[in-house]
Order: sequence, then structure tokens, then C-alpha cells
Amino acid sequence: MCYRTVWLTTLFLIFSSASTIAEEFKSASSVSEVREQIAKLPKDDIWWTVNGIDMLWNNKNLHRMFPTVNIYRDGQVRELDYALNRDIDNFKVKTPSGDLRLVEFLDSDHSTSQGLVILHKGKIVFEHYARMQPYEKPIYWSVTKVLVAAVISILEDRGEVDIDKPIDHYVPRLSTSAYAGTPVRHILDMASGVDCSEEYVDKQSCFYRFMSAIGEGYWDENSPSDPYEFMANIREPRYAEAGTSFEYGSINTNLLGWLVSEVTGMPFQDAFSREIWQHIGAESDASILAPRYGYAMVAGGLLARMRDVARFGLLYTSSYTVVSNRRLISTDHVEILLHGGNPDLLKNARIPGGMNDETRHNVYQWDAVYKNDDIYKGGWAGQGLLVNPRKDLVAVWTGYFKDAQGSEMKQLPVIRDALKAVYP
Repeated sequence: MCYRTVWLTTLFLIFSSASTIAEEFKSASSVSEVREQIAKLPKDDIWWTVNGIDMLWNNKNLHRMFPTVNIYRDGQVRELDYALNRDIDNFKVKTPSGDLRLVEFLDSDHSTSQGLVILHKGKIVFEHYARMQPYEKPIYWSVTKVLVAAVISILEDRGEVDIDKPIDHYVPRLSTSAYAGTPVRHILDMASGVDCSEEYVDKQSCFYRFMSAIGEGYWDENSPSDPYEFMANIREPRYAEAGTSFEYGSINTNLLGWLVSEVTGMPFQDAFSREIWQHIGAESDASILAPRYGYAMVAGGLLARMRDVARFGLLYTSSYTVVSNRRLISTDHVEILLHGGNPDLLKNARIPGGMNDETRHNVYQWDAVYKNDDIYKGGWAGQGLLVNPRKDLVAVWTGYFKDAQGSEMKQLPVIRDALKAVYP
């Protein structure tokens, strides 16, 4: 074949490939759709409780509706190789309609899965996008919390943070707040004992007013507008001694995000970019919702590609080398996650239910560490990150609520059962 023929053939293949890509790409929305979805948001209460197909659309397009702050990538993309495992596809899920293959379940009306990506030994063994495109950046809600804990673990390893010291040692403005004297360790473990728990109804409550300050709750001209001032002036009583009882509270994560900002001298999203996102070969920048005054919703606003969140998960496994030239999350920290938690926190939880026969403890913003070494963090509307360092497994998933919230099957038990069956 002559040089000219090879050149023309190459051009044909390039343009054919480009044409195929162009045909596969689907626009996520139009301006009119964005206007319509914004119009459907509650006008006098929390904006994120719109369920059903509207929530599905919102979960993929919140960056079109609210301001965000950037998390920056850098360097060459570290590609994730494929080693697809059909045993995962074919795992049988018990549903009200009978047994379904995992792929069939994810696509079915029993599921509200948007996407699921599973890695084993650093390779993609399962990837399915039931209700989204791979290049979209859905929200992960509270999965965001472990990003904050990850940065703190790095600062610990460098000797810049000692979690046994009180939070006000690093954030002096908290010295007259209810959190004064509370060790960082207990805030990491959702065991501060301060009564500023998740409250989505009472607009005068500590937590709802904080949500208003950051733009997560309904706000008007009378709402607090400085989240740092608000946190510094929390005077709520303690419901328990610090370090004795678990109570889930996003205020804890915001306190930790403030600590990161004080120690690093930069907003959390920039510290996370510097310490982690720029070193994992991410496919894309990520972002965090920041509805009011650029304050990042560090407790629940991450927007990112699913494969990039899976890259983050690899940092907790021996396959971190797939995405990073150096170990960002230390083996010591992984050991603390697996075996350094306090099981009494969940046993003494203010609202019982977190502890069961499979659970070891909660720790460092992770919801549960299981006895089979699964480490899990969930998101409010059906999102999740699961890492098993021993088995070198990472699973990332996204989802939404049906109109009748709770009528969908939860993804966590299905995913854990599938992984335990395929990778015993």
C-alpha cells in the first residue's frame, strides 16, 4: 500500500471515529429544561427534596442550576484498563418480580440506579450507566464527607494536624462555641456530643439555620449569611459527652472543612485539588456546589465523573499505583479505618440502627466498616462509595429517589452481596 493510501485510510478512520463519537454524544439538557427544573424547586423550603424523574434530572444537572467551586485536575489522564467480569453482570438479584441479573435489575423499575462502576485490582470489572452518560458529573451528596477526612489524614501524616487536639486549637474562632475543647477525633467520628443534628423541618433549629447560611436550606434576607460566624456562635447544649455516642451531623464535616482551610491557608476545594485530585490522573475537573457566597458544601456537594470517584477510591487499596505515583492515603490510615474505630459509638447512637452483626464501627466520616473489610460511605439519595482494601475492590454508584421515596430497592445490599459472591 502506498504512503498516500495509508494517509487517506488513516484520515478516514480518524473522521469515522470522530463521527461515531459525535453520534454517541447526547446533550444533557436545554436552556428551557433548566428553566423548567428550576421552576419546580420549592420556593420556601429545602430545594433538594424534589423526587422522581425530576430528582434524576437534577442530580445530573445541579451545576446548571447553582454556583459551584472547582476541583482542579492536572497532568496526564491515568487510564483505567478493562477486565470485565461477566459473573458480576450475571449475579442474580432477588426482586418482587423474581430473580434478575444485576444488569437487568439496574435497568428495571425496581432500581433507581444512575450508574455503577466496580474496580478490582485497579481494573474496571463492571461499568453500567442505567440512567446517565459516562461523561456526566452527578452529585454524590454525603459521599463528599470522606474527601474532607482524606485531606485531614494527609495533614496528619505530615504532622500538621493532631486529631487528639481540640478543634479550637486549629480554628481559634471556635474557642467560645459549643465545640470548644472537643477533640478533632470525635468530630471526625460524628461523636461531638453537641446537639446540632440533621433537622430539615424546624427552620429555627441549629442545623436548618446553618443550611440556610450555606444555601442548602431555604434562605431569605433574614437568614444568616456567614457560615463561619454561625459555627463560631453555636451554643447548643451537649446531648452526650464527646466521644461516647454517634449522631450523624453534617455540621461536623463543615467544622473539619474549616480546619483544613485554617491549616492549609486555602478553601477546602483548593486544598483537595492540591493534595489529591491533581495526583490521581483524573479524566476531568470536579466541583462542589456553592450556592451562597462561594462557600463549598463540603458535607454533600461533590459533582464528578464516576470513574474519577473510583480513582479516588483506589487510593485506599494496593492498586493506588494505577492512578498515582505515590501513596496519598497511607497504609497506617487504612489500618485505622479497618481496625481503629470505636464500636461503642454506634452501639450508643442517639438514633439506634447503625450497628448490626456485620458492622465493626464507623470512623473518619465513613458510615460503616464491616467485618469483611468493606468500608462504606453513603449519599442521601442512593449514592455510595465502597472500598475493600484486602480484596482490592472499589465500587461507586449513584441514584435517586422515586416519587414514593423508599419504594426503590437500595443498592448497597445488592452491590455488597454481588461482590461477596464473586470475590469471596
